[in-house]
Amino acid sequence: MNRFADEALIEVSSGNGGNGCAAFRREKFMPNGGPSGGDGGRGGDVVFVVRRNLRTLTHLRYQKTFKAESGHDGEGRERYGKNGEDVFIPVPPGTVIKDYHTDELLRDFGKKEADFIFLRGGNGGWGNVHFKSSVNQSPRRALPGKSGEYRKLRVELQIMADIGFVGFPNAGKSSLLGRFTNARPKIAPYPFTTKIPNLGVLHTEGRDIILADIPGLIEGAAQGAGLGIRFLKHISRTPALAFLIDISDDKYLEAFSILLAELEAFSPDLLKKKRVVIGTKLDTEESAGRLNKLRERLPNEQVYGISVFSGEGLDTLTETFTAMTRP
Repeated sequence: MNRFADEALIEVSSGNGGNGCAAFRREKFMPNGGPSGGDGGRGGDVVFVVRRNLRTLTHLRYQKTFKAESGHDGEGRERYGKNGEDVFIPVPPGTVIKDYHTDELLRDFGKKEADFIFLRGGNGGWGNVHFKSSVNQSPRRALPGKSGEYRKLRVELQIMADIGFVGFPNAGKSSLLGRFTNARPKIAPYPFTTKIPNLGVLHTEGRDIILADIPGLIEGAAQGAGLGIRFLKHISRTPALAFLIDISDDKYLEAFSILLAELEAFSPDLLKKKRVVIGTKLDTEESAGRLNKLRERLPNEQVYGISVFSGEGLDTLTETFTAMTRP
């Protein structure tokens, strides 16, 4: 679990503006020259940038404070101070930024993936060259730079996929993802093998369909049981769901209703998504009869049977996924 981070608290500050300079020209033939103080430099900005190669927020657990550089002070001879360097904070697609204190949504990188200047640096102060006038030829006035801004933020990740796999532990979600895509999720014959969401891309008909293997749910997940509650939020962006049911399990007929209840308890909106039911492990004994019983139990659902081991039903399922995600 330590390798996957989907939440982080960070503190960000933009840079202060540099101070303006009060100076005068003092040259060999101009002992009483006019004002020559330059302006201070502008403080650096705080900028969030989307990096598609990132999958988690782990890096924000190691660096929690981000401060842009302050602008440099102005100098004599009308030399302006250097602007402060911006600070860039990389985040994966699907990240949302919220105010830590109010929980106000400040940015959703699931909808907009362009770089986002979150805090502007303070403006530099004016040097005394700006204050020269006909009645004041030698102004000694210069302005200080403006202060930067500070915010404490909650950064959350909600993975983005076209179809999310939902099911109990060992229902075959990781196996199906591995068969359909180049993903290499961990697969083993014991519960909770998947401890982080895994993504893979199914290439079909010239299109790419992003599939997400969500860690297995158990009954009571919406109340915090098992691992599933931590990841239920990740399917909130997923437009379609695939419910995987292990038909070799003796409780296969009750599985779908339990899964639906857990999703509804977490968010009733999850039940409005497109969905398909997949009976897995069709290569086991009594599987054909059990698949028919599952279809009888769920007359209003699309029910398909597959075997990742033999490949049975995978072509039909590919066509179904394509139709589900077609614009």
